[in-house]
Amino acid sequence: MSETDPAAPVNPQWGGRFAEGPARVMQRINASISFDRRLWRQDIAASRAHAAMLAKAGILSEADAAAIAQGLDEIAAEIESGSFVFREELEDIHMNIEARLVERIGEAGRRLHTARSRNDQVATDFRLWVRDAIDGLDQQLKDLMRALAERAAQHAADPMPGFTHLQIAQPITFGHHLLAYVEMFARDRGRLADCRKRLNECPLGAAALAGTSFPINREMTAEALGFARPMANSLDAVSDRDFALEFLAAAAIAATHLSRLAEEIVLWASPPFQFIALSDAFTTGSSIMPQKRNPDAAELVRAKSGRIFGALMGLLTVVKALPLAYAKDLQEDKEPVFDAAETLSLAIAAISGMVRDLRPDLARMRALAGAAYATATDLADWLVRALGLPFRTAHHVTGRLVARAEAKGVELAALSLAEMQEEEPRITAEVYSVLSLESALASRTSYGGTAPENVARAAARWLAELSS
Repeated sequence: MSETDPAAPVNPQWGGRFAEGPARVMQRINASISFDRRLWRQDIAASRAHAAMLAKAGILSEADAAAIAQGLDEIAAEIESGSFVFREELEDIHMNIEARLVERIGEAGRRLHTARSRNDQVATDFRLWVRDAIDGLDQQLKDLMRALAERAAQHAADPMPGFTHLQIAQPITFGHHLLAYVEMFARDRGRLADCRKRLNECPLGAAALAGTSFPINREMTAEALGFARPMANSLDAVSDRDFALEFLAAAAIAATHLSRLAEEIVLWASPPFQFIALSDAFTTGSSIMPQKRNPDAAELVRAKSGRIFGALMGLLTVVKALPLAYAKDLQEDKEPVFDAAETLSLAIAAISGMVRDLRPDLARMRALAGAAYATATDLADWLVRALGLPFRTAHHVTGRLVARAEAKGVELAALSLAEMQEEEPRITAEVYSVLSLESALASRTSYGGTAPENVARAAARWLAELSS
């Protein structure tokens, strides 16, 4: 390969410093248009705001500003229609749009880049894109929470086994379990909202790194683009990627929650559990085993979390040792963010679909909810309340009773009163009132507990909040 490749012309936007074109590999590694073209809406919006501000400040004539605005509208229509030609030698979306603007309106298009740089331009566009992505993901998470809360309201009183260490621990309700994820996804929305608030400052006008000598009005462009304020330091404005890292961190945590729910769906749909069934819409078959119904959608959600984790780690690695201000390394910020946002959006959509699609086997869950001596804690609590035993003593008494029942191969409630009194003589027949599944559930009335009335109230509260 030769050092210079005639097929790779000089980028006209570089100006007069370069006389020869880049090597083919240099053009390939330097160009970002293959992925940053998705910033075109944000780039056109920022350019419109910049041109309007330049005209207001007297830096640009009103006629030039009007021509620029019309030209940008026409370019937007070209991109929308698919007729716009993206050129690799122009490197990125910013230069592609500017070059086309000059082709369309001539000299006025050359004035648009006054008092700005690609450095503040890309930082502005990227913040706008991430802000839009957050807004879309927030609505998706809200819809997922609504789907979970609706199912929780339907199953507020339906028992299922609660697990610790994946061992049956205490009975809970299916609705209570689903509402746990509503709480998680609410925190995910909160993290995204916090990220949005912090990123909502405008870099435009910081120029390359030091600001500009032109009398620009950064407050005007910030307001036009919906930012809360301009960024206060020009070096920080062009080099900061905290917002992208914070977005990826929030996305990674949300993906973790999605993956945990996906894992439970995989378990619940398996024959050993048989808690739920998924329809054909969210399962696949086997090429060799005709009986199989595989929960592939849930498995893929579980796996796709890894892509989002990788995006976060990748960008942390890119920026960890960069000196101020801008370096070309920062071109590597967009692909992981774009991919993570799209992956998270797809995963949320898939989980939302499965939550609405799944059919619970309430009889199966009820049968296991009281299994494995799941009401043992209720027995220990009764010994504390009724007999005044210290809890640790009650715990030991209950453990011995569980051992008796296990040796006989029966549940706690099947032990006779005489057998119970051999371990603690003061036990009365009242103890049987706390050993049923219904009484165990109904007793958990503490704030946040699994009592059906609690679950029904919590589901109603969430549904009201999500519809407001």
